[in-house]
Amino acid sequence: MAEGVGEEKKKFSIWDLPDVPMGQVPPHLELQRSRVSCNKDAPIHTESIQYSGAYASMGIDNSSRLDRFSNNFRVEVVQLNKDDMEFDMIGIDAAIANSFRGILIAELPTMAIEKVLIANNTSIIQDEVLAHRLGLVPIRVDPRLFEYLSENDQPNEKNTIVFKLHVQCKRGRPRITVKLDALKWLPNGSELVKETRNATSDSSSKPETYTYFGCSQETIPEFVKNPIIPKYPDIIIAKLGPGQEIELEAHAVKGIGKTHAKWSPVATAWYRMLPELYYWKISKMTLLKNSKANALLMCLI
Repeated sequence: MAEGVGEEKKKFSIWDLPDVPMGQVPPHLELQRSRVSCNKDAPIHTESIQYSGAYASMGIDNSSRLDRFSNNFRVEVVQLNKDDMEFDMIGIDAAIANSFRGILIAELPTMAIEKVLIANNTSIIQDEVLAHRLGLVPIRVDPRLFEYLSENDQPNEKNTIVFKLHVQCKRGRPRITVKLDALKWLPNGSELVKETRNATSDSSSKPETYTYFGCSQETIPEFVKNPIIPKYPDIIIAKLGPGQEIELEAHAVKGIGKTHAKWSPVATAWYRMLPELYYWKISKMTLLKNSKANALLMCLI
């Protein structure tokens, strides 16, 4: 009988495996917990592990804690200008990044036109359509300088911005295009007089308007050098033919996108996973032969 043929194979026992170091996640589990791997067919490990006792046997607390979040989370701004902002969020799961995206869309306050008082509109655009277009106008102003207007509050200089639009295309003239630069800011409040049923009112008293400004908004230091204007003055509001006219007042108040999309401060907010590229078992000779792979690797180092 040949030597070694009848030798029994050593039986596998789980007790022969090395002990898992306490307080430390094995590399393959750390990769699953912190990375989404892109395979040939589809990405894997896309779900984050939120269960606090997932690694309890290794002596690791996986619960969400504020102090741990504060120490690990950081934001690095990549690009910032008047219209766009790009930043990296490091140390959080995709679910929390998506929560930030939702906050940017629905919970950051802005100023938007809420009430439109139309005195005259003979254009082909209906009153409600014209009011809807004005409501979507972005206004260049810091909303932190204003208060929210509740149902019990009176419109004043602290919670309301008033604009006026009065354009007319005279007969015999060509059609005109009305843009947002025709929307004028009224720092002293509304100029439209309320209709009163009391005919015996004192004619010498100041007529009642739709706002109650105690002072002019031009006296506020923040607006002395930065008047309130629409963000993009070239946006088209309407087109008027000969004999047509639009006269109205627009009142802007503070709100959030959760109430209406016109208060959303961003047109779109999205996120993506930060990519990482790893090269496995690439020899120096292969890199020397493949100039494209070598150039790519040099860019990543």
